[in-house]
Amino acid sequence: MGGLAQLCCQKGWDVTGSDQHVYPPMSDQLRDAGIVLHEGFDTIVLTDDLDMVVIGNAMSRGNPVVEAVLDRKIPFVSGPELLGQLTTNMTVLAVSGTHGKTTTTSMLAWILESQGLDPGFLIGGVPRNFGVSARLGSGQYFVVEADEYDTAFFDKRSKFVHYHPDILGINNLEFDHADIFADLTAIETQFHHVIRRVPGSGCVISRSGVEAIDRVLARGCWSRQRRIGQNTEIEFVANSNELISDRFDQAVRWTMRGTHNAHNAELAVAMAHAIDLPMSQSFSVLAFFEGVARRLNLLYETADLKIWDDFAHHPTAIETTLNALSESDATRGPLIAVIELCSNTMKAGLHGSALLDSTARADRVIWVLSSETEWDTSVLKRSDGTSSVMTDLLSLERDLVGQTTGQVVFMSNGGFSGIQSRVVERLQER
Repeated sequence: MGGLAQLCCQKGWDVTGSDQHVYPPMSDQLRDAGIVLHEGFDTIVLTDDLDMVVIGNAMSRGNPVVEAVLDRKIPFVSGPELLGQLTTNMTVLAVSGTHGKTTTTSMLAWILESQGLDPGFLIGGVPRNFGVSARLGSGQYFVVEADEYDTAFFDKRSKFVHYHPDILGINNLEFDHADIFADLTAIETQFHHVIRRVPGSGCVISRSGVEAIDRVLARGCWSRQRRIGQNTEIEFVANSNELISDRFDQAVRWTMRGTHNAHNAELAVAMAHAIDLPMSQSFSVLAFFEGVARRLNLLYETADLKIWDDFAHHPTAIETTLNALSESDATRGPLIAVIELCSNTMKAGLHGSALLDSTARADRVIWVLSSETEWDTSVLKRSDGTSSVMTDLLSLERDLVGQTTGQVVFMSNGGFSGIQSRVVERLQER
């Protein structure tokens, strides 16, 4: 919604917004764009000169602003519906999948930018190559992070159905968002719905060897198809700080880490090729891709200690992050994972023992829970005592500031109450 607000500003519209607990980098972007942000949901924001209210999917019935919009019959739309309207005349490249959407979308936007195409984009993070999460661009191409979460309280279809993609990428497909989907089959149905929106002249690009993706495609696909990954011509290998393509006989040094980012790069290059950009050239410019804020960012570094911040909030994403750190870094000392159970699915404990299994590469795991957590968290504890469950962030902060060697990685899709920056500040003072 913050990115969409910026797009509306770029069209010359006057934009204000209401939300709670907006934290950087989005809060900084909104302020820099001149958007007035109201903390909380006071109906005083609904002035008589409003043309339209855009309602985000975090809002529900009972919210005072939502109720006032309905009672006063103020015109309203969902965020995804408005984005679909803004991009009607553009070629839309939509990046979907359970993991890696933000990074892949950022890579794809950078590839198009490097070829002088001036793409528009809407991304759920801040690509460092651009410094903003959204822009309209020249109006020809639009790159969007295509989320399968539901659209709004009045529209329970996935958001990406509204994006009318011409080029659809599916990077992976697993069960997530247990608060709105009963099972993986329900998610697959939504992916089938978005495939139905891709024109025959468009293209669906998907990862090979993923059973859930195969099932979705078996339901029907009326567009061109291309597969990526294992045993295809678009298969890359991550080796330390290099990305390698045997097919192109190329290797580039880049800032990214891990096999999962090699997979992200495969999809970005394939989607760029779908609009006729040379694959070898797209591969080459990834050497200048600077990554995304809060996607495995190095916050602090000495000869003996590194502090990382990452957005991982699903067992597979946690596992790939920890694998990347353990495989590509020679820092001596323990690898400590500090994981906040922040998403609705994580807070409900619906991933069960898969959460503990995902942290196998960490020497120590600290699970941070809400004080209202009611499920049995014993499933998160290791038999050797190298994991713990806690709610007291002050105690955790004191503990981590005492760390002198190894790597500490914070993982959360929320703000983590700012503990990352406080730990770094105290380490720097020390």
